[in-house]
Amino acid sequence: MLDTLALLQDIKFPNIKRDHLETLQVNLGYMCNQQCIHCHVNAAPNRKEIMIRETCDQILAYLRANPSIKNLDLTGGAPELNPNFRYLVTAATKMGIHVIDRCNLTILFEPNQSDLADFLAAQQVEIIASLPCYLEENVDKQRGKGVFQDSIKGLQKLNALGYGKSDLILNLVFNPQGAELPAPQDSLSKDYKKYLWDKYQIVFNQIFTICNMPIQRYGSLLISKGLFDGYMQLLRDAHSDTNLETVMCRNLISIDWQGYVYDCDFNQMLNLPLQINSKRKQQHISELIKVDLKGNPIVVAGHCYGCTAGQGSSCGGALS
Repeated sequence: MLDTLALLQDIKFPNIKRDHLETLQVNLGYMCNQQCIHCHVNAAPNRKEIMIRETCDQILAYLRANPSIKNLDLTGGAPELNPNFRYLVTAATKMGIHVIDRCNLTILFEPNQSDLADFLAAQQVEIIASLPCYLEENVDKQRGKGVFQDSIKGLQKLNALGYGKSDLILNLVFNPQGAELPAPQDSLSKDYKKYLWDKYQIVFNQIFTICNMPIQRYGSLLISKGLFDGYMQLLRDAHSDTNLETVMCRNLISIDWQGYVYDCDFNQMLNLPLQINSKRKQQHISELIKVDLKGNPIVVAGHCYGCTAGQGSSCGGALS
């Protein structure tokens, strides 16, 4: 796989600093039952990296010590494949933390996961589900044969439990198919809602549009096809300074499967750790329990234009 880090570090991006911390995003491991071409994590079924129980307990200790954090955002890979997933969810919800599960939907039909949807509903976990298009051909091309139909069945299963219809929140994620910016989030959401209801009687709360990041598997694909420079120019030309005020890294930190801390999930995949006092030393979550990160400079490089281009892009969708 071709590395994009050196290319991205040659691209200057505006300096930004942290605001107060609201969300702890935790990567529970890179193992996944899918292997998508746009995946910035390079997740796959053969990945072995998995967060252990001790690190989960350190995550919980950090949450107890930092009451400003309202959200625990669990990602992967498929975070549900971590044997400590349900332990962490249950403990966090008991603390009054809002838990988000970034679910690929097909995981609901994996062996030993038949009761997963019921568990998520019982814990009132918000689900952010991947569905990069509402057309079967496009989804299967990007994510693998049969993924679309399993995703539809997963959404119907969640709807049957009340997701998208009650206080149980069900949001979908859209990624562009090619080297382009996402379509406007509001209009895309209307198209998705109409199509999925008319054809499958599926309902959901919102669509989150997320720009494909020029890192890991997708970045390597861009380089191999000679599209990397053009895509980076597209992102830079579409940059909006307004989006700098609301980029997710100002209110979020990302934790890898070993407990090390990054300014965002994308920096984690580039091995660009959060820096304290400008020192590039990996910081472990257990070392930061009493550290106030507000005002700390955020580590930036060229890929950050993926978050500030056009409407802006974040794990919570468009910024403007």
